Amino acid sequence: MMSNIFSLCLSFSLLFYVAQGATVTFTNNCQYTVWPGTLTGDQNPQLSTTGFELAPGGTNSVNIPSPWSGRFWARTGCSNNGGFTCDTGDCASGQVECNGAGAIPPATLVEITVAPNGGQDFYDVSNVDGFNVPVSITPQGGSGECKTSSCPNNINDVNVCPSELQVKGSDGNVIACNSACVAFNEDQYCCRGDYDTEETCPPTNYSQIFEEQCPDAYSYAYDDKSSTFTCFNGPDYAIIFCP
Repeated sequence: MMSNIFSLCLSFSLLFYVAQGATVTFTNNCQYTVWPGTLTGDQNPQLSTTGFELAPGGTNSVNIPSPWSGRFWARTGCSNNGGFTCDTGDCASGQVECNGAGAIPPATLVEITVAPNGGQDFYDVSNVDGFNVPVSITPQGGSGECKTSSCPNNINDVNVCPSELQVKGSDGNVIACNSACVAFNEDQYCCRGDYDTEETCPPTNYSQIFEEQCPDAYSYAYDDKSSTFTCFNGPDYAIIFCP
C-alpha cells in the first residue's frame, strides 16, 4: 500500500514539475516601445499571452510549460488605427495578441526549446529572417554552459545594412534589415533546393555581415556551431530588448 501511495505521489510530483516549465521575463531597454509577440511551435496550444505592449524600461513575464518549443520577437512602430499594425515584426492578426501568427520578416527572433524533466534546453537568437531589434536571452539558474545568446549591435545602421537589404519607414530611416533570403528569395541564400545541406549552403557575403555584427546569433540556416546554446535542469529565461 505504501509503495502505491509513494508511486502516486511521485507521479504527481513529476507531472507538476513538467507542467510548471519556465518563466520568461522580458525587459525593454530600448528608448522606444516594443510589442513582444509569442508563438508556440508545432500547432500546440498558444501561451496565455501571444502579444503585449512593453514601454521603455518595462518588464513582463510569461510562463511556458515543459516541454515546449517556440519563439519570441519584438514588434516596433505599432499603432491601432482601424486595426492594430506594426512597422516591423507584425504578425498581421490585427490585434496586440498574435493569436498563433508569426512575425513577418524581417524580425530578430529568440527561439527556445524547453526539455521535459529538467533535460537539455536549447535556445538561440536568430537573424535568419532578418533583423529589427537588438536582443539577448540569458538562462536564470540551471546547470551546464547556460551562456547568454545575444545580438546587441544595431544592424539597421546604414553603414552596416546594405542598401539592397534595408527596410525604411515613412520618415526614410532604416527600421529593419532583411536577410538575403527574404530580400532575394533565391535558393542559395535560403538553403533550399540544391542548397539544402550544410555542405552546399555555405555562408555568403550577406550572411557574413550579420555574423560579424552578432557572432553569437544565427546568421543563416546552417550557422549551428556558434549559435546554438544549451542549459540543463529547468532554468528560467531573461529576454532583454536592446541589451
